[in-house]
Amino acid sequence: MKKITWILLLTFLAPLCVFSQDWHVGGFLGISNYSGDLAQSRVDMRYTRPALGLMVKRDINRYLTLRAGLNMGHIAAADSTNESKLLVQRNLSFRSVIWEGNLIAEINFLDIYDKGFTPYVFGGIAVFSFYPTTKDSLGNTVTLRRLNTEGQELAEYPERKQYNLTQFALPFGAGVKVMLSDAWTLGFEVGIRKTFTDYLDDVSKTYVDQDLLRRFGQKSVDFAYRGDEVNGKGLTPGVYPADGTIRGSDKHSDWYIFSGLTITYRIGGGGSRGPFGRQKFSSCPRY
Repeated sequence: MKKITWILLLTFLAPLCVFSQDWHVGGFLGISNYSGDLAQSRVDMRYTRPALGLMVKRDINRYLTLRAGLNMGHIAAADSTNESKLLVQRNLSFRSVIWEGNLIAEINFLDIYDKGFTPYVFGGIAVFSFYPTTKDSLGNTVTLRRLNTEGQELAEYPERKQYNLTQFALPFGAGVKVMLSDAWTLGFEVGIRKTFTDYLDDVSKTYVDQDLLRRFGQKSVDFAYRGDEVNGKGLTPGVYPADGTIRGSDKHSDWYIFSGLTITYRIGGGGSRGPFGRQKFSSCPRY
């Protein structure tokens, strides 16, 4: 009777314990890019900047991995390098540091512990912070948000509230990872972040009346439109546009992208070895 009980118990548990939930720790090293109102093309690779991060992963089974990560990258763009003379004449620019915390699910197409590699797709949720700045004509750093360059918080523009510097994003993308050994895994991925703000670059809607904007100080007017600083490229310095003139486009939110290499170290797991000498998941007791 005791033997039959053990057989029944193991038969019931077998489907649940074929794969253990193994932990990995690792890092990310790559590049960051931006897509928004100051990029004439979808992504301007000339403004590629470095990015790095840390992550913790847990294998739920051979096809599903959950991970939590912390990433840091830089994004930037400038009208001065656009081909359109209208954009060059606008003469805006920005740069920002992106800090991101994320929770992501990876869907693996293959059993990496059997095949030694697998392509994968991923998606999840992230919280990130940004802080758009620019440089003045002397090279000094200027913080853009506090200047309210599009009339944020003016009573005459009640729909223009100040944007938050901490926002949610939806990360998604694809990659491939390869086992270097039982413990180490190397990967490459491209991860796109859909945000819900159009102000990564401090540009979104239309110009506001400069006399009203001057309530925040002359500096707000100076950095809302910088066409008067244009020099060269066959352009002449411009004048501040009329109220309601298009400054950016609020039809689409801004995006940022993290791409690069991942390296992880497996700190959990055990069990028998499969093909290629790689260790399969196994959390079941042996009898």
